Amino acid sequence: MEKDIRSREEKKAAVAADGIERVTFSFYKYVRIEDPKKLQEELFGRWTELGCLGRIYVASEGVNAQMNVPKKNWDQFDAFMKSKKEFLGVPYKFAVEEGESSSFYKLIVRVKDKIVADGLDDESFDVTNTGEYLTAEEMNEYVDDPNAVVVDMRNIYEAEVGHFENAVCPDVDTFREELAKTPETLRIHKNKKIALYCTGGIRCEKASAWLKHNGYENVKHLRGGIIDYKHQVEREGLENKFKGKNFVFDERLGERIGEEIISFCHLCGKEKCDTHNHCAYQACHVLFLGCDGCMEKKKGYCSYKCMTFDRLPERVKKMLTKNSHVNKGGQFKKHRMKGKYKIGI
Repeated sequence: MEKDIRSREEKKAAVAADGIERVTFSFYKYVRIEDPKKLQEELFGRWTELGCLGRIYVASEGVNAQMNVPKKNWDQFDAFMKSKKEFLGVPYKFAVEEGESSSFYKLIVRVKDKIVADGLDDESFDVTNTGEYLTAEEMNEYVDDPNAVVVDMRNIYEAEVGHFENAVCPDVDTFREELAKTPETLRIHKNKKIALYCTGGIRCEKASAWLKHNGYENVKHLRGGIIDYKHQVEREGLENKFKGKNFVFDERLGERIGEEIISFCHLCGKEKCDTHNHCAYQACHVLFLGCDGCMEKKKGYCSYKCMTFDRLPERVKKMLTKNSHVNKGGQFKKHRMKGKYKIGI
Protein backbone atom coordinates (compact mmCIF):
# COMPACT_ATOMS: atom_id res chain seq x y z
CA MET A 1 0.00 0.00 0.00
CA GLU A 2 1.42 3.38 -1.01
CA LYS A 3 1.91 6.01 1.68
CA ASP A 4 -0.56 8.88 1.55
CA ILE A 5 1.64 11.96 1.12
CA ARG A 6 -1.18 14.50 1.07
CA SER A 7 -1.06 17.27 3.67
CA ARG A 8 -3.43 17.36 6.64
CA GLU A 9 -5.47 20.13 5.01
CA GLU A 10 -5.67 18.25 1.72
CA LYS A 11 -6.96 15.13 3.50
CA LYS A 12 -9.56 17.16 5.39
CA ALA A 13 -10.71 18.84 2.19
CA ALA A 14 -11.01 15.48 0.42
CA VAL A 15 -13.21 14.03 3.18
CA ALA A 16 -15.34 17.18 3.29
CA ALA A 17 -15.91 16.97 -0.47
CA ASP A 18 -16.60 13.24 -0.81
CA GLY A 19 -20.28 13.60 0.15
CA ILE A 20 -20.26 10.39 2.21
CA GLU A 21 -22.62 10.31 5.20
CA ARG A 22 -20.78 9.01 8.22
CA VAL A 23 -21.65 7.71 11.69
CA THR A 24 -19.35 9.03 14.43
CA PHE A 25 -19.00 6.95 17.57
CA SER A 26 -16.55 5.55 20.10
CA PHE A 27 -16.07 2.30 21.94
CA TYR A 28 -13.60 0.71 24.30
CA LYS A 29 -13.12 -2.57 26.07
CA TYR A 30 -10.70 -3.71 28.73
CA VAL A 31 -9.89 -7.22 27.55
CA ARG A 32 -6.76 -9.33 27.34
CA ILE A 33 -5.23 -9.04 23.84
CA GLU A 34 -2.64 -11.75 23.27
CA ASP A 35 -1.16 -10.28 20.07
CA PRO A 36 -1.88 -6.52 19.76
CA LYS A 37 0.21 -6.18 16.60
CA LYS A 38 -1.74 -8.89 14.80
CA LEU A 39 -5.08 -7.35 15.79
CA GLN A 40 -3.85 -3.90 14.72
CA GLU A 41 -3.03 -5.16 11.24
CA GLU A 42 -6.39 -6.94 10.91
CA LEU A 43 -8.37 -3.90 12.06
CA PHE A 44 -6.49 -1.52 9.79
CA GLY A 45 -6.93 -3.78 6.77
CA ARG A 46 -10.66 -4.41 7.19
CA TRP A 47 -11.55 -0.89 8.27
CA THR A 48 -9.63 0.58 5.34
CA GLU A 49 -11.75 -1.57 3.01
CA LEU A 50 -14.89 -0.18 4.64
CA GLY A 51 -13.76 3.45 4.39
CA CYS A 52 -13.52 3.93 8.16
CA LEU A 53 -11.70 6.92 9.62
CA GLY A 54 -10.55 7.55 13.17
CA ARG A 55 -8.02 7.00 15.91
CA ILE A 56 -7.78 3.54 17.46
CA TYR A 57 -5.38 2.26 20.12
CA VAL A 58 -4.71 -1.43 20.69
CA ALA A 59 -2.84 -2.73 23.74
CA SER A 60 -2.51 -5.89 25.75
CA GLU A 61 -5.14 -4.46 28.14
CA GLY A 62 -7.77 -3.78 25.46
CA VAL A 63 -8.96 -1.52 22.64
CA ASN A 64 -9.93 2.18 22.62
CA ALA A 65 -11.51 3.67 19.48
CA GLN A 66 -12.90 7.02 18.33
CA MET A 67 -13.96 6.76 14.70
CA ASN A 68 -16.54 7.14 11.99
CA VAL A 69 -17.95 4.70 9.45
CA PRO A 70 -19.79 5.41 6.16
CA LYS A 71 -23.50 4.82 6.81
CA LYS A 72 -23.74 2.57 3.77
CA ASN A 73 -21.09 0.26 5.28
CA TRP A 74 -22.42 0.19 8.83
CA ASP A 75 -23.94 -3.30 8.64
CA GLN A 76 -20.68 -4.75 7.32
CA PHE A 77 -18.73 -2.98 10.05
CA ASP A 78 -21.08 -4.22 12.77
CA ALA A 79 -20.96 -7.78 11.44
CA PHE A 80 -17.16 -7.68 11.50
CA MET A 81 -17.18 -6.43 15.10
CA LYS A 82 -19.52 -9.21 16.18
CA SER A 83 -17.26 -11.79 14.55
CA LYS A 84 -14.34 -10.84 16.81
CA LYS A 85 -14.19 -12.35 20.30
CA GLU A 86 -12.33 -9.28 21.55
CA PHE A 87 -15.39 -7.12 20.86
CA LEU A 88 -18.19 -9.34 22.13
CA GLY A 89 -20.80 -7.23 23.91
CA VAL A 90 -18.94 -3.96 23.38
CA PRO A 91 -21.36 -0.98 23.36
CA TYR A 92 -21.05 1.84 20.83
CA LYS A 93 -21.28 5.44 22.06
CA PHE A 94 -22.76 7.41 19.17
CA ALA A 95 -21.93 11.09 18.83
CA VAL A 96 -24.47 13.58 20.15
CA GLU A 97 -23.73 15.89 17.22
CA GLU A 98 -22.05 15.10 13.92
CA GLY A 99 -20.91 18.69 13.39
CA GLU A 100 -20.46 20.63 10.18
CA SER A 101 -17.19 18.88 9.32
CA SER A 102 -16.15 15.25 9.48
CA SER A 103 -14.94 14.09 12.88
CA PHE A 104 -11.86 12.39 11.36
CA TYR A 105 -10.03 12.63 8.05
CA LYS A 106 -7.73 9.58 8.18
CA LEU A 107 -7.50 6.15 9.78
CA ILE A 108 -4.90 5.54 12.49
CA VAL A 109 -4.61 2.20 14.29
CA ARG A 110 -1.69 2.10 16.73
CA VAL A 111 -0.28 -0.38 19.19
CA LYS A 112 0.23 1.19 22.62
CA ASP A 113 1.47 0.02 25.99
CA LYS A 114 -1.94 0.98 27.40
CA ILE A 115 -5.19 2.13 25.80
CA VAL A 116 -5.25 5.05 28.25
CA ALA A 117 -1.92 6.42 29.47
CA ASP A 118 -2.11 6.30 33.26
CA GLY A 119 1.47 6.46 34.54
CA LEU A 120 0.84 3.48 36.84
CA ASP A 121 3.42 0.75 37.39
CA ASP A 122 1.75 -1.13 40.25
CA GLU A 123 1.69 -4.76 39.10
CA SER A 124 -0.86 -5.65 41.78
CA PHE A 125 -3.42 -3.24 40.31
CA ASP A 126 -6.35 -5.05 38.69
CA VAL A 127 -7.91 -2.77 36.06
CA THR A 128 -10.92 -5.10 35.74
CA ASN A 129 -11.94 -4.67 39.41
CA THR A 130 -14.04 -1.61 38.61
CA GLY A 131 -16.86 0.12 40.45
CA GLU A 132 -20.48 -0.45 39.50
CA TYR A 133 -22.10 1.46 36.66
CA LEU A 134 -24.52 4.36 37.12
CA THR A 135 -27.38 5.15 34.77
CA ALA A 136 -28.21 8.75 33.85
CA GLU A 137 -31.09 8.74 36.32
CA GLU A 138 -28.84 7.45 39.10
CA MET A 139 -26.19 10.03 38.19
CA ASN A 140 -28.76 12.78 38.65
CA GLU A 141 -29.54 11.40 42.10
CA TYR A 142 -25.84 11.58 43.00
CA VAL A 143 -25.65 15.18 41.79
CA ASP A 144 -28.54 16.11 44.12
CA ASP A 145 -27.34 14.05 47.10
CA PRO A 146 -25.39 16.07 49.72
CA ASN A 147 -23.84 12.83 50.94
CA ALA A 148 -22.40 12.04 47.53
CA VAL A 149 -19.53 13.56 45.58
CA VAL A 150 -19.35 13.70 41.78
CA VAL A 151 -15.85 13.78 40.28
CA ASP A 152 -14.81 14.82 36.77
CA MET A 153 -12.02 12.49 35.58
CA ARG A 154 -11.12 14.66 32.59
CA ASN A 155 -8.52 17.38 32.06
CA ILE A 156 -9.17 20.96 33.15
CA TYR A 157 -9.57 22.27 29.58
CA GLU A 158 -12.38 19.75 29.09
CA ALA A 159 -14.12 20.53 32.38
CA GLU A 160 -13.78 24.26 31.79
CA VAL A 161 -16.36 24.23 28.99
CA GLY A 162 -18.74 21.71 30.55
CA HIS A 163 -19.29 19.67 33.71
CA PHE A 164 -21.97 18.31 36.01
CA GLU A 165 -23.48 20.61 38.61
CA ASN A 166 -21.31 20.85 41.74
CA ALA A 167 -18.74 18.40 40.36
CA VAL A 168 -15.19 18.24 41.71
CA CYS A 169 -13.01 19.23 38.73
CA PRO A 170 -9.32 18.66 39.54
CA ASP A 171 -6.95 21.26 38.10
CA VAL A 172 -4.85 18.86 36.00
CA ASP A 173 -3.64 18.64 32.41
CA THR A 174 -3.44 14.86 32.00
CA PHE A 175 -5.25 11.74 33.13
CA ARG A 176 -2.08 10.30 34.63
CA GLU A 177 -1.72 13.42 36.75
CA GLU A 178 -5.31 13.12 37.91
CA LEU A 179 -4.94 9.42 38.80
CA ALA A 180 -1.89 10.25 40.89
CA LYS A 181 -3.71 13.02 42.78
CA THR A 182 -7.27 11.71 43.08
CA PRO A 183 -6.87 9.20 45.96
CA GLU A 184 -5.47 11.96 48.16
CA THR A 185 -7.76 14.70 46.80
CA LEU A 186 -10.83 12.64 47.71
CA ARG A 187 -9.53 11.57 51.11
CA ILE A 188 -11.95 13.93 52.89
CA HIS A 189 -14.82 12.31 50.95
CA LYS A 190 -13.76 8.72 51.51
CA ASN A 191 -16.88 7.85 53.52
CA LYS A 192 -19.24 9.41 50.97
CA LYS A 193 -20.74 7.87 47.88
CA ILE A 194 -18.47 8.69 44.95
CA ALA A 195 -19.52 8.96 41.29
CA LEU A 196 -16.92 9.36 38.55
CA TYR A 197 -17.54 10.47 34.97
CA CYS A 198 -15.61 11.23 31.78
CA THR A 199 -16.28 11.59 28.05
CA GLY A 200 -17.18 8.04 27.04
CA GLY A 201 -16.47 6.00 30.17
CA ILE A 202 -12.97 4.65 29.60
CA ARG A 203 -11.09 6.94 31.99
CA CYS A 204 -13.58 6.79 34.86
CA GLU A 205 -13.78 3.00 34.57
CA LYS A 206 -10.04 2.68 35.14
CA ALA A 207 -10.16 5.41 37.80
CA SER A 208 -12.88 3.55 39.73
CA ALA A 209 -10.66 0.46 39.83
CA TRP A 210 -7.71 2.57 40.98
CA LEU A 211 -9.70 4.15 43.81
CA LYS A 212 -10.89 0.70 44.90
CA HIS A 213 -7.27 -0.43 44.82
CA ASN A 214 -6.50 2.48 47.17
CA GLY A 215 -9.14 1.49 49.72
CA TYR A 216 -12.21 3.34 48.47
CA GLU A 217 -15.26 1.10 48.73
CA ASN A 218 -18.30 3.05 47.56
CA VAL A 219 -17.12 4.11 44.09
CA LYS A 220 -19.30 4.01 40.98
CA HIS A 221 -18.98 5.50 37.51
CA LEU A 222 -21.27 6.80 34.79
CA ARG A 223 -21.85 4.13 32.16
CA GLY A 224 -21.03 5.39 28.67
CA GLY A 225 -19.82 8.71 30.05
CA ILE A 226 -21.22 12.09 29.11
CA ILE A 227 -22.01 10.92 25.57
CA ASP A 228 -24.39 8.17 26.65
CA TYR A 229 -25.75 10.33 29.48
CA LYS A 230 -27.06 12.80 26.88
CA HIS A 231 -28.74 10.02 24.89
CA GLN A 232 -30.36 8.57 28.04
CA VAL A 233 -31.61 11.98 29.16
CA GLU A 234 -33.31 12.58 25.82
CA ARG A 235 -34.65 9.04 25.51
CA GLU A 236 -36.08 8.92 29.04
CA GLY A 237 -37.14 12.55 29.42
CA LEU A 238 -34.79 13.19 32.36
CA GLU A 239 -33.51 16.53 33.62
CA ASN A 240 -30.13 17.36 32.12
CA LYS A 241 -27.74 18.18 34.94
CA PHE A 242 -24.68 18.56 32.72
CA LYS A 243 -23.89 22.21 32.09
CA GLY A 244 -22.23 23.34 28.88
CA LYS A 245 -20.33 21.48 26.18
CA ASN A 246 -18.63 18.11 26.05
CA PHE A 247 -15.08 18.36 24.70
CA VAL A 248 -14.27 15.61 22.17
CA PHE A 249 -10.91 14.54 20.77
CA ASP A 250 -11.61 14.85 17.06
CA GLU A 251 -11.95 17.59 14.47
CA ARG A 252 -15.21 18.84 16.05
CA LEU A 253 -13.54 19.62 19.43
CA GLY A 254 -16.91 19.64 21.17
CA GLU A 255 -20.59 18.75 21.12
CA ARG A 256 -23.45 20.54 22.85
CA ILE A 257 -24.90 18.80 25.93
CA GLY A 258 -26.36 21.68 27.94
CA GLU A 259 -27.43 24.96 26.39
CA GLU A 260 -25.40 27.08 28.82
CA ILE A 261 -22.05 28.61 27.94
CA ILE A 262 -20.07 28.49 31.18
CA SER A 263 -16.59 29.54 30.05
CA PHE A 264 -15.00 32.72 28.73
CA CYS A 265 -12.77 33.69 25.82
CA HIS A 266 -9.10 33.22 26.73
CA LEU A 267 -8.05 36.19 24.65
CA CYS A 268 -10.26 38.97 25.96
CA GLY A 269 -11.58 37.30 29.10
CA LYS A 270 -14.90 39.12 28.70
CA GLU A 271 -17.07 37.28 26.18
CA LYS A 272 -18.70 33.98 27.07
CA CYS A 273 -17.25 31.34 24.80
CA ASP A 274 -16.85 27.56 24.66
CA THR A 275 -15.44 27.15 21.16
CA HIS A 276 -11.96 25.62 21.12
CA ASN A 277 -9.52 26.61 18.41
CA HIS A 278 -5.94 25.75 17.54
CA CYS A 279 -3.60 28.66 16.91
CA ALA A 280 -3.18 29.21 13.17
CA TYR A 281 0.61 29.33 13.62
CA GLN A 282 1.54 25.66 13.26
CA ALA A 283 4.67 25.96 15.41
CA CYS A 284 2.32 27.00 18.22
CA HIS A 285 -0.97 25.19 17.48
CA VAL A 286 -1.98 25.77 21.11
CA LEU A 287 -5.58 24.96 22.08
CA PHE A 288 -7.57 27.96 23.32
CA LEU A 289 -11.06 29.40 23.62
CA GLY A 290 -11.67 32.31 21.28
CA CYS A 291 -14.82 34.38 20.78
CA ASP A 292 -15.85 35.48 17.29
CA GLY A 293 -14.59 39.02 17.81
CA CYS A 294 -11.13 37.95 18.98
CA MET A 295 -10.82 35.28 16.30
CA GLU A 296 -11.57 37.86 13.63
CA LYS A 297 -9.28 40.47 15.17
CA LYS A 298 -6.35 38.06 15.54
CA LYS A 299 -7.07 36.13 12.33
CA GLY A 300 -7.18 32.77 14.10
CA TYR A 301 -3.96 33.25 16.05
CA CYS A 302 -3.74 33.00 19.83
CA SER A 303 -1.73 36.23 20.02
CA TYR A 304 -0.36 39.07 17.91
CA LYS A 305 3.09 37.62 18.50
CA CYS A 306 2.08 34.38 16.76
CA MET A 307 0.51 36.37 13.94
CA THR A 308 3.74 38.34 13.48
CA PHE A 309 5.97 35.25 13.65
CA ASP A 310 3.91 33.38 11.09
CA ARG A 311 4.36 36.15 8.55
CA LEU A 312 8.15 36.10 8.75
CA PRO A 313 10.28 34.31 6.13
CA GLU A 314 10.79 30.63 6.95
CA ARG A 315 14.55 31.00 7.52
CA VAL A 316 13.92 33.79 10.03
CA LYS A 317 11.24 31.77 11.85
CA LYS A 318 13.59 28.81 12.17
CA MET A 319 16.36 31.01 13.55
CA LEU A 320 14.11 32.75 16.08
CA THR A 321 12.35 29.60 17.31
CA LYS A 322 15.37 27.31 17.51
CA ASN A 323 16.40 28.26 21.05
CA SER A 324 13.66 30.58 22.24
CA HIS A 325 9.97 30.20 23.02
CA VAL A 326 9.25 26.86 21.38
CA ASN A 327 9.71 23.81 23.60
CA LYS A 328 11.27 20.49 22.59
CA GLY A 329 7.98 19.11 21.36
CA GLY A 330 7.68 21.88 18.79
CA GLN A 331 4.69 23.43 20.54
CA PHE A 332 4.38 26.67 22.48
CA LYS A 333 4.19 26.04 26.20
CA LYS A 334 0.74 26.54 27.71
CA HIS A 335 0.78 28.75 30.79
CA ARG A 336 -2.04 28.22 33.26
CA MET A 337 -3.30 30.66 35.83
CA LYS A 338 -6.15 30.02 38.25
CA GLY A 339 -7.24 26.89 36.40
CA LYS A 340 -7.33 28.49 32.96
CA TYR A 341 -4.86 28.78 30.13
CA LYS A 342 -3.14 32.10 29.89
CA ILE A 343 -2.60 32.65 26.19
CA GLY A 344 -0.66 35.44 24.58
CA ILE A 345 3.03 34.59 24.59
